[in-house]
Amino acid sequence: MDFSNNKEKDKQLFSFEVFPPKKDSNIETIYKTLEELKDLNPDFISVTYGAGGREAGNSKTCEIASIIKDKYNIIPVAHLTCVNSSKAEVDAELTNLKKHGIKNILALRGDIVPDIERKNDFAHASDLINYINEHSQGYFEIFGACYPEVHVDAPDIITDISNLKKKVEAGAGHLISQLFFDNGKFYDFCEKARIAGINVPIEAGIMPVTNKKQIERMVTMCGASLPSKFVKVLQRYEYAPEALRDAGIAYAIDQIVDLLSNGVDGIHLYTMNNPYVAKKINDAVRNLFL
Repeated sequence: MDFSNNKEKDKQLFSFEVFPPKKDSNIETIYKTLEELKDLNPDFISVTYGAGGREAGNSKTCEIASIIKDKYNIIPVAHLTCVNSSKAEVDAELTNLKKHGIKNILALRGDIVPDIERKNDFAHASDLINYINEHSQGYFEIFGACYPEVHVDAPDIITDISNLKKKVEAGAGHLISQLFFDNGKFYDFCEKARIAGINVPIEAGIMPVTNKKQIERMVTMCGASLPSKFVKVLQRYEYAPEALRDAGIAYAIDQIVDLLSNGVDGIHLYTMNNPYVAKKINDAVRNLFL
């Protein structure tokens, strides 16, 4: 995704994330989701590589990204993980993406899963980014992930920022943050990143909460903290699904309004394949993007 020749290159972006269903039998659900999301005109839609590693849906990532590009004329960003991949497997993925005209990749290390053998070709996302740059002759635009509350495997923020700078120096020209619920932590992170010389766009990753157990599982995996204001929402509406959904939407909208008014580079909405939630948020904030 290259905005270098775009008059609106400095605009605040609004993008979505979707994921392939875990079972091929449910693949039609993602098509229905995309059909509804297309009318919201996102700047791009990213497609995950499948939860938990190579066996959870990565074969569908390119297929879904192609539909986003060819059927809906929206820029797709294909996730690509490397911790369980050999160089030959990454080469095959890159060849497939290029064959289908997919030019944007979110390069990630991926989850370390105990029952999946870890390969030794790529230890970190920066290794994958460097490899893509060296072997693609500039074909791909590369995105990287960042962690406002420190990557779960990093010992401290200084180390994490240093690792993030390696990603940017390797060729990541755009960053998308892990989910967070405390905007103050995101602002602190961005300030530290800029001081370290990381000057590429940083989109804020926002996940609307619609299910208490789901979000507790997510924060356990990624290390995001839960502010007391947010915890009260979960506790109050835990057993009222529609109320929790609406409260979660309201909380996300409040976050986004604050982020946009503070000049964030963009919002990346983790839709969880829920077009209803995405539409509600889009309707509330779309006119705020400048």
